[in-house]
Amino acid sequence: MRREHGAVAPIVLEGGIPAWLVLGYRELHQVTAGHVLFTRDSELWNQWDRIPEDGPPPPLIGRGQPSILYTTGERHRVRAAMISDALESVDPFEIRQHAERLADELIDGFCSEGSADVIARYAMPFPVRVLAKIYGFPDEQGPGLAVAAIDLADGGDLAQAAQVHLAEATAALMAERKSGNGPRDVAAQLVGNTFGFTDEEILHDLIVLVIAGHTLTADWIGNSLRLMLTDERFTMSLAGGLKSVSEAMNEVLWEDTPAQNGVGRWASRDTILGNRRIKAGDMVCLGIAAANKDPQIRPRRHDADRRQQRVPLVRARRAPLPGRGAGDRHPSDIC
Repeated sequence: MRREHGAVAPIVLEGGIPAWLVLGYRELHQVTAGHVLFTRDSELWNQWDRIPEDGPPPPLIGRGQPSILYTTGERHRVRAAMISDALESVDPFEIRQHAERLADELIDGFCSEGSADVIARYAMPFPVRVLAKIYGFPDEQGPGLAVAAIDLADGGDLAQAAQVHLAEATAALMAERKSGNGPRDVAAQLVGNTFGFTDEEILHDLIVLVIAGHTLTADWIGNSLRLMLTDERFTMSLAGGLKSVSEAMNEVLWEDTPAQNGVGRWASRDTILGNRRIKAGDMVCLGIAAANKDPQIRPRRHDADRRQQRVPLVRARRAPLPGRGAGDRHPSDIC
């Protein structure tokens, strides 16, 4: 696709709806670094007239949703800063201890069986249960939230019921924190914000944090496990410890990123991107996996060097995330 179309390729979404897919690293940075030319405001989409009014919107495209994913300008900046501050207040040592206990619990559940589906029994339930602890959900709700998050991410017949379950659990958590009960956790700080955000906005933000944090982390863990179990650079050294888990996870961010593509932005006016004329209201999708392999920043010789030298392509704490310094991404950056 890159050879035929260059850094920005025309694509057709389900239903014959046109859009653009950004394949270039620099172009992806251009789209995501600012919020004026390419905005999160899906109301600008010039294809809404082709979406049936009585039908659901396309997946991952919200219209009229009070979520941080679709707010823009100063309101988005303040909202993101509020969420970031709440997340920064979490005690990392306490969460690490909780994560280690949970990991041991999940692994102990299948380690004596000889074989197991580590994606279904570890990678999928682990992230959301840790996130539930961070945001303030009771421990006993963790397994149910995990099932709901997985069902919602799958997008199948159970997705609607999963969304209802998440909304009801989040609303109950918010009501408890508004009453003054419970610790000063992330939910309590968001509910008690002084910026004038409504309960509905906070509810949607908490759900976004749970779902986005869960799906990306689960896929990241799964892809890292696959690399370590199938790549000889890791399989030959598991016993010797020559390659670390952090090296595998950082390499995965380049080679097999958990977020392959994403619905990202809408052009606020006519512009040029990667020698393509983008019209106002055009949807621009983010080709994250393609951008990571952009030959303009990673020539093909890197692949050969990687195989011959048998060293990790990406060192620990360096990650391919356009728009920020390597290794310094914060969970609130999903917003």
